[in-house]
Amino acid sequence: MHWQTSRFRLDLVARPLVMGIVNTTPDSFSDGGRYISTGAALAQCEKLLAEGADILDIGGESSRPGTPPVSLEQERARVQPVLREALRMGVPISLDTYKPALMREALDLGVDIINDIWGLRQPGAVEAVAAHPACGVCLMHMHGEPETMQHQPMDGDAVHAVREFLRSTSQALEAHGVARDRICWDPGVGFGKTVAQNFDLLARQDELLAPGYPLLVGWSRKSSLGSVTGLPVGERLAPSVAAALLAAEHGAQVLRVHDVKETVAALKVLAAVRAQRPAGKEREKT
Repeated sequence: MHWQTSRFRLDLVARPLVMGIVNTTPDSFSDGGRYISTGAALAQCEKLLAEGADILDIGGESSRPGTPPVSLEQERARVQPVLREALRMGVPISLDTYKPALMREALDLGVDIINDIWGLRQPGAVEAVAAHPACGVCLMHMHGEPETMQHQPMDGDAVHAVREFLRSTSQALEAHGVARDRICWDPGVGFGKTVAQNFDLLARQDELLAPGYPLLVGWSRKSSLGSVTGLPVGERLAPSVAAALLAAEHGAQVLRVHDVKETVAALKVLAAVRAQRPAGKEREKT
């Protein structure tokens, strides 16, 4: 299995890839304000690459529950200078945005992946991605919107709802001419879901792999980890790495994380275990 992006065709079979998070925001839930300047953001990009990140995911608007949206102009001012320089670093660059105008501008710059928490539901988003000949796209499931999503979390079987939303969105995108190998799924851990639903998405992750799209998972420092451990956001390194490792063992091909060095080290342990499994016992890869 591969994920086609603007400049890179990413191998998702050899090992899970690590996507390092770079938030150029003042209000992200775990690192808001730390990388608000272009210089600080680029220094963080370099640090994550040195620690083993395979992809950099750059965002200029917080999706923390209760956060109001920011304007296109604000988001553009935060991310464009960082994107221009990060594109010279020799790795795939992902832009975390749901704004079609910013998607088009970033793709014109050469950005490799559009990572959209709205799953391309904003008017013009599908067209912005479909107009590009090769960019990768990560479709995420979100119930509600960031400002209000935790006030009324979704009801019922989250795994079924997530799978069907992502399947239908992918089919619509393919109908617009986007090749299947450009599309990746993200179940949206924490986005309008209860703690139990989030852990159900992990326990039943195989059901999200069944349709055959690569899966990107982001458990890093999420509130559900705080709910089961009692740890504040700044002390969730161990549960974050544990959740990432479980996601990888259950078949996730891309892990979106803040703590790259520790996640990469944990994945090396998983690789060592997998290398010792008898032939035929390793998880089937597609």
